Amino acid sequence: MINRVLLRIKIVQILYSYYKSDSKSLPVAEKELFHSIEKTYDLYYHLLQLSIEITRFAADRIETKRNRLRPTTEDLNPNTRFIDNSFVAQLSKNTQFNEYLKAHKLSWVNDSEIIKILFEEIISTDFYLEYMNAPVADYAADKDIWRKIFKKIILQSEALDDSIQDQNIYWTDDIEMVVSFIIKTIKRFDFAQGAEQVLLPMFKDEEDAEFATKLMRSVLTKGAVLRQMIDENTKNWEIDRIAFMDIVIMEVALAELMDFPTIPVNVTLNEYIEIAKTYSTDKSGTFINGVLDNIVTHLKKENKLIKVVMFSDNKK
Repeated sequence: MINRVLLRIKIVQILYSYYKSDSKSLPVAEKELFHSIEKTYDLYYHLLQLSIEITRFAADRIETKRNRLRPTTEDLNPNTRFIDNSFVAQLSKNTQFNEYLKAHKLSWVNDSEIIKILFEEIISTDFYLEYMNAPVADYAADKDIWRKIFKKIILQSEALDDSIQDQNIYWTDDIEMVVSFIIKTIKRFDFAQGAEQVLLPMFKDEEDAEFATKLMRSVLTKGAVLRQMIDENTKNWEIDRIAFMDIVIMEVALAELMDFPTIPVNVTLNEYIEIAKTYSTDKSGTFINGVLDNIVTHLKKENKLIKVVMFSDNKK
């Protein structure tokens, strides 16, 4: 689940904090990196849990209306398609899902207000009304409604974003990526798998975990050399005018360029330019592109940059 795009972002964030900290320890930095990754995986389960909590809220609301002193005909004969959703029913019984929630103590019990807010937003949409009034209900439609809810409601909710940030500082900026993993998960759900449907693992394979460890160590052990390369190619810039985040991003990019020969140069450059656009200044993407391009040119001339260009970037 945790792909290399997200790993690069996590490494940049951890290194930025590491350099700003008075206490500098490589083992502590590595521990912090993997703790951050684990928390992102927690968020995957925590957001998936929203589908069950929102459905439970909807069911409780129906029951409350049924028990009114003077219930209407609609109260007594509600449309239960939403609360009978077969995808949510399958997820609620999922063995892997429930074991993880229990082991990591993930719950929305202290943030029930956000459940109500999200439900109210959901029932106001055209796609919800279309789903509720469709002549036929099936498993595909039950999955599709939740793909839409995650993409159009949960991902866009400012209230949820605020709630997530309040719950855990490690979840800041992770929602967009995690929701994309959840949508992928919903698409992969198979009714025949029942409670044993497999959810996404933390890492696709061991190689991605090794990528994170190696890249982090490379930056921390070669920091002085990497900083010198950056200094030599930013001589026309006053150092205090360069955003510190830009320096960190370039260090990580250079470490990857030099220590991961199977990753094409343009892939590495593009990844860190995009990180700069999101996490640094408006001009950082262009600035970093120019500096790194100059360094790559020099490294190639000095035969210090060996890339196996025939490899495709399957581990992007």
